[in-house]
Amino acid sequence: MGRSIDQDARSWREGNGGIIRRPMSRSSAGHPASVPLDAPRSPHSLREAREFCARLAREHYENFPVASWLVPARVRPAVQAIYAFARVADDFADEDVHEGRRLERLDEWQGMLDDCFRGVAIHPVFVSLRAAVERFGLPRQPFVDLLAAFRMDVTRRRYPDEAALLAYCRLSANPVGRLLLCLFGLDAAQHAPQSDAMCTALQLANHWQDVAVDLAKDRIYLPADARQRWGVTEDDLRSRRVTDGFRSLMREQVGGARARFAEGRPLCSAARGRFGLELRLTWLGGQRILDRIEAARCDVLTRRPKLGPWDALVVFQRAVLWAA
Repeated sequence: MGRSIDQDARSWREGNGGIIRRPMSRSSAGHPASVPLDAPRSPHSLREAREFCARLAREHYENFPVASWLVPARVRPAVQAIYAFARVADDFADEDVHEGRRLERLDEWQGMLDDCFRGVAIHPVFVSLRAAVERFGLPRQPFVDLLAAFRMDVTRRRYPDEAALLAYCRLSANPVGRLLLCLFGLDAAQHAPQSDAMCTALQLANHWQDVAVDLAKDRIYLPADARQRWGVTEDDLRSRRVTDGFRSLMREQVGGARARFAEGRPLCSAARGRFGLELRLTWLGGQRILDRIEAARCDVLTRRPKLGPWDALVVFQRAVLWAA
């Protein structure tokens, strides 16, 4: 009996080979060439591929609107395909089983992305993603940027200043917002700056919520120059010393995230219908995380601020009563 779609996909994510992408030719300019007549075909139907992406989204739901009932059915498979693309790449960058081959795996994923935009898709994630690209005209560059961010996760664990951190956010967070603008038909020229600000703010809120979690992975997103300015050393962080300087450092970083949330707020009012409500919930949820950090007096070293059922109720009520 043949392998199932889950076995194929799991083997790829766990580093056991799985579906092997046949190298395709490139044009002299380095761009994907036209589809060859003998291009391989996926054994997986579009329905199977979409079901795989949906399961992956449900199992790993995070700060991303992948399975929410608010996402209209017509775009839900595309959102889930985007998430699945990023989820698998994130596993390559983070999961221990890929140690020593992380960049190689990401390069292979990049090759599959290139093939997808040429019309060749074998892996279930790219079968589903190809359908989304064709239906909504999704651009290739945001996916390339996401992969660049995952490569940075492998090669870079410290950020010297805010400019370097924001450059990372431009690759790791902002592309998702750009893709959602395409899916929901919002004018990128008008709304891209707002989307970028909101996505960066969400990324920063997540970083400040997960300072201790990232430390365990030997990653420090707090800019080195800001740490130095407030007298916070790496030893302080590793020893979980919540000093006055650390609290001041965190208040500064939370303030910076709030400023970017403010820049992105108009997008929440511009988007209509269920997507608008989803954006408002996301925006308010990010702000609520910052509230929780401040309520803990910026102690994110000995505890992880998180949202509970009461927070969800408050966020939903405020989203429904949102005033433009």
